Amino acid sequence: MPAPATRVRRLIAAGLLAAHTSLGAAPAFAHDPAASPAGPPQASVASQDRFYCAERRLGYWFYCERPKSAERTAEQAPALSATSRLDAITASLRELKARAILEPTPANVTAYIRFQREQLDRASLFSDVWQRAIWQDPALDYTLQRPVSTLGKRQWQDARSAERDAAMAHLGERYGLFYFFAQSCGACEVMSPIVESVAATWHLTVRAISTDGGPSRHFRNYTVETNQRARMALEPRITPAVVLWDAATGRPIPIGYGVMSADELQDRIYLLTTKEAGRDY
Repeated sequence: MPAPATRVRRLIAAGLLAAHTSLGAAPAFAHDPAASPAGPPQASVASQDRFYCAERRLGYWFYCERPKSAERTAEQAPALSATSRLDAITASLRELKARAILEPTPANVTAYIRFQREQLDRASLFSDVWQRAIWQDPALDYTLQRPVSTLGKRQWQDARSAERDAAMAHLGERYGLFYFFAQSCGACEVMSPIVESVAATWHLTVRAISTDGGPSRHFRNYTVETNQRARMALEPRITPAVVLWDAATGRPIPIGYGVMSADELQDRIYLLTTKEAGRDY
């Protein structure tokens, strides 16, 4: 015959089962919310909560709050922007470098070298992908406009010289040159024959102006300056100075100061008279 305590427990269990069944719910041990994909209806959940905490009357020493099976939502840290990540890499590199310099232990120096090597590899990969992208998209390849290879550069220079010469051949119909020099100017002794040669090649009229009143061996028909540079808004103290005069608009176009080669002088004249800014660079 079972002990009295055992009989009491059985009666309690039977009573609990009967009470739970009378509420229209399955036995607590027979229901597993996790086993049902759709989850129990809301009314059934409420009745189970009442039974679990109130109607069982387990006594104040029992834990009477039914565990919640709420879904856990993984809180993900916000993704860092590429700029933030790059800034973090730069900061880490600087920190490792500073630590290696201030505390040059083998561990600190090795850590800096390893991290620096990682970034060098990263930069090399970027450079390689950059180059491949340029090869495959002609719109990105600036060397098609201005070659850098020896063969391509020579071909570009030849085509450019031919284009420049064709334009320079007709400049004398509209433009002339002002050439400011000084007898005491050593650079003018170098620049004067260059200006004379370029003007003769392209039939440009030159008006030579002496800033100190002294003569020029290359320009016999010079004139002494009478405030022309100020009227042209030129630097008053620098010689030699070359200015292109546009007869059609009546405006000066400064070409440059100091010594220039004949090729550079012609190139500047060509660019300033035939190319808009931003069209040739």
